[in-house]
Amino acid sequence: MRSGVIAKKVGMTRLFMDDGRQVPVTVLQLDNLQVVAQRTAEKDGYSAVQLGAGSAKAKRTSQAMRGHFAAAKVAPKRKIAEFRVSADNLIGVGEEISAEHFLEGQKVDVSGTSIGKGFAGAMKRHNFGGLRASHGVSISHRSHGSTGQCQDPGRVFKGKKMAGHMGAAKVTTQNLEVVKTDADRGLIMIKGAVPGSKGGWVTIKDAVKKKLPDGVPFPAALKSAAAAAAPAEETPAEAPEGGAEE
Repeated sequence: MRSGVIAKKVGMTRLFMDDGRQVPVTVLQLDNLQVVAQRTAEKDGYSAVQLGAGSAKAKRTSQAMRGHFAAAKVAPKRKIAEFRVSADNLIGVGEEISAEHFLEGQKVDVSGTSIGKGFAGAMKRHNFGGLRASHGVSISHRSHGSTGQCQDPGRVFKGKKMAGHMGAAKVTTQNLEVVKTDADRGLIMIKGAVPGSKGGWVTIKDAVKKKLPDGVPFPAALKSAAAAAAPAEETPAEAPEGGAEE
């Protein structure tokens, strides 16, 4: 089990595939995503990594959190989340994760806070059909109807689907497909819609109901590893000393 990532929802657009198809995608951006702390089984009783994303002003960060970030030698972060990982997939503190953490075509689970709708009726909130449009129904066409029994038990059960506050709750959409990634700009483009509004924070993790594809980076796709590999690839092969013998 490896770490997920924190991303900011930029908005939706479409991508044109090589075969002419156009695919609606949600653009998610990794904004200075770094490891802030580790949780180990010896010290904390479980294995996890704490990630931080975005940037926050130091004067708007509490003194305790300023000390927490200073211990990790990272700038204050806007959003923090913790991801459970196996002990062999812990990531070093201060490492920055790249958008290449996920592969194109991979299935992921995205969690975010849904858009708040305020007080909503039963038809909008729970997809009720409403009362009949004629034959005696007056005024209450969009009401939810009866809510329970009569004298016994004489109350409405908890959890009854009724009108009330809708949205502004944690929602997880499973098995979404990663269409494309852009490591230079830190973008992950996911097919379809994801929970939350523009500018909101979401978490992306490997799909729990799908097999992990071959080739995914372990413990994560780190920018430090990519920077170290780049000079080696750019260095041309040295020519042998001396000319060729005739």
